[in-house]
Amino acid sequence: MNTKNVIVAALLIMLGLVIGLIGHGFYVKSGIGSYADKDRFVSVKGLSEREVKADHVIWPIVFKEVGNDMSELYSTVNQKNKFIVNFLKENGISADEISVAPISADDREADRWSSNTIPYRYQLKSVITVASDQVDKVRDLISRQDEFLSAGITCESSWEHQTSFSFNGLNELKPEMVEEATRNARAVAEKFAADSESTLGGIKTASQGQFSIYDRDENTPYIKMVRVVTTIEYFLK
Repeated sequence: MNTKNVIVAALLIMLGLVIGLIGHGFYVKSGIGSYADKDRFVSVKGLSEREVKADHVIWPIVFKEVGNDMSELYSTVNQKNKFIVNFLKENGISADEISVAPISADDREADRWSSNTIPYRYQLKSVITVASDQVDKVRDLISRQDEFLSAGITCESSWEHQTSFSFNGLNELKPEMVEEATRNARAVAEKFAADSESTLGGIKTASQGQFSIYDRDENTPYIKMVRVVTTIEYFLK
């Protein structure tokens, strides 16, 4: 092979290598660009809240009697229990919404550490509980507790026996609230994408937070707030 042919063959080989490297470099660049797009995403949160009325109430009615004659005390407490139960039934509370706990008795002279004299040896406590879905009706009766005074009944309030309100209709709200939270999250993501001169892509990950139910404020425990937050990651192009 003469020198001219050798030079031509070498040039052809070099040209082939250059073309191959250019093509290889194009694919490498394209691959990096595709990977970078997959790595670009935005994480946003969407909130949904509802104000609802409680649909269930538990109302403990508690009173105590003191004295030195146990049998007389039991008779008095039972009479007062009947008065309260009749009052509740006459005002629309059904028998299956009322429960009367066994009377608890305390002998205050038993195992006493103090030497001080006490005027009454026995203390009896009665607890009648109303558990009802008639929240408005029970609230009205709670405001009328002073009517018990005519029967000599003084109700007490303590941390151990507190009226509680709850909301049990969460399942009916869940679909609508999740949809709203997701919609709000997407609106935030679209705004972010527009501000960053990007295009919003599909969802990378999505998680629904737990639903929380709490009192709207301490003065109206019968009004609840239902809240859920969703967290969604969208790809950005």
